[in-house]
Amino acid sequence: MVPRYSRPEMTAIWTPENRFRIWFEIEAHATDALAELGVVPKDAAAALWAWWNTNPAIDVAAIDAIEAVTKHDVIAFLTWVADNVGDQARFMHQGMTSSDVLDTALAVQLAQAADILIADLDKLLGVLKTRAIEHKMTPTIGRSHGIHAEPVTFGLKLAQAYAEFDRCKTRLIA
Repeated sequence: MVPRYSRPEMTAIWTPENRFRIWFEIEAHATDALAELGVVPKDAAAALWAWWNTNPAIDVAAIDAIEAVTKHDVIAFLTWVADNVGDQARFMHQGMTSSDVLDTALAVQLAQAADILIADLDKLLGVLKTRAIEHKMTPTIGRSHGIHAEPVTFGLKLAQAYAEFDRCKTRLIA
């Protein structure tokens, strides 16, 4: 993302640090599920979360250095986690493919971004409603087929914009 065109909260979603945090949570939750099924030891899942709960800094440079050797992003990440967690980390990623992690992480990032957009739409809808009421009697030129038509009110035009944005919000939520 180009920083000058992006808000910090949106840019933060697409950073490597956030992506790796999401990857960890996907992997750790999957390990939890496997532990509940008796496939992996419960203490392995607990060890992952114990390390995670220390709020470790994500060392992107270290992960990138491992990837330069392994030529595989997820293996590099798992190796870095194992270097930090220890032997119990070997139970991560069992039964999973890299696409399971990457696709799920992308879905989480898209949901995070959509949450920001939905909150923005709520603010915009509030402003449109306020201004539509404020200008319910303000005359303006109507348009039909791209040319001037019968007079309408500016409030009506804003109400139409409100309806369009409200439909767009509904589609974004869906």
